[in-house]
Amino acid sequence: MSNNILTNRHDFLLLFEVTNGNPNGDPDAGNMPRIDPNSNRGLVTDVCLKRKVRNFIELFQPIRESVTSNGYNILIKQGAVIETEQKKGELAAAEAQPRGSDNQKAEAAKDWLCREFFDLRTFGGVISTGDGVLKGSAFGQVRGPVQFTFGQSLHPITPLEVTITRCAVTKEDDAKKERTMGNKHIVPYGLYIAKGYISPAFAEKTGFTNGDLEVLFEALLSMFEHDRSAARGEMIVRGLFDFEHVGTQHPNNAEQNKREAKLGCAHAHKLFEGIKVELSEPAQVAGKTFPESFADYSVENTWTAENLPKGVRLHLRHEGPEAILSAKQA
Repeated sequence: MSNNILTNRHDFLLLFEVTNGNPNGDPDAGNMPRIDPNSNRGLVTDVCLKRKVRNFIELFQPIRESVTSNGYNILIKQGAVIETEQKKGELAAAEAQPRGSDNQKAEAAKDWLCREFFDLRTFGGVISTGDGVLKGSAFGQVRGPVQFTFGQSLHPITPLEVTITRCAVTKEDDAKKERTMGNKHIVPYGLYIAKGYISPAFAEKTGFTNGDLEVLFEALLSMFEHDRSAARGEMIVRGLFDFEHVGTQHPNNAEQNKREAKLGCAHAHKLFEGIKVELSEPAQVAGKTFPESFADYSVENTWTAENLPKGVRLHLRHEGPEAILSAKQA
C-alpha cells in the first residue's frame, strides 16, 4: 500500500440504488425517506454516505505497515468520546516536543490524530474541544480532502408506509394482546447519484495517501454489502466513475505537470456530464413514467480516448482495477 501523499486531483460519480428499503430516514419526519419537496426526488445526505464508509473501514481495517504509517481507526463512531482521543494526540505531541511552543504542539497533535484516524484525515473534523493546546488553535479544525454531495434520485420516488405486526409484546401489561402493531417506511425503487471531490491540496495537510485513496474506493464499492438490514432493503452500487487528473505536459516538464495534476485539467461538472443516465429504450416504449428496477435505466459512458479531455484519466472502478480510459495523446 502506497504511503505517498496524494498529488493528483480526483472527481468521482457514485451511482447506487435501493429496492424496497429506506436509504436515509429523516428523524424530523418520523424516519420517512428524505425527499426534495420541490421535485419529489429522493435524497441521501453526505453524512449518511460517510457513515457507510466509516462502518466498512471499522469492520475491515487494512493492516498497518508500521508505527509511522497511517492507521485506520475511526474517530466518529458509536460510543466514541472525541475529547478522550484528542487528549491522546496532545499527550503524544507533548512527549515528542517537550520544549515546543503551544502552536507547534497543536500542529503535532493534529498530525498525530490524522495519522491515527482514517476518517479525520479523509473527511476532516473539529478537534478543538477541552482545554488543551488545540482549543482555539488554527489546527483544531481539520478540512478533509474528500467531500461528498448529497445523493439524489434521478426520478421522483414514492415513499410508502407499511404496517407491520408482531406476535410478541413488549410489556407485561400487554400480555393479553394477540399482537402489537408498528410501521416502516420504504422506497419501492430509486436510483441515486452522488458526486465526490478529492483535493490534493488538503491531502498534504492531513497526510491522505494514495493508499488511503484505494481504501476509500474499496469502501465505496462494498459499503452496502455489509450493511444489510430489513430497513434498507437491497442497496447496490451500480457505478463508480473516477476521473483522475494527471497533467498534460511532457514528462520532461515534471513540475508543470505536477501543478496541473494538482490543480485539475478539466472542470468536474463537464466530466460528470459525459456519464449519461436515462430511461432505457424498452422503458420508454412501454410508456413508463417512473422506473421500477435498474433494467429500466440506460447508463452510457460517452467518454472515449478521442474525446476525453487531455490530462484526464477515467477509472471505471466498478469494473475492476484494469478498467482505465486515458485521453489519446496528440
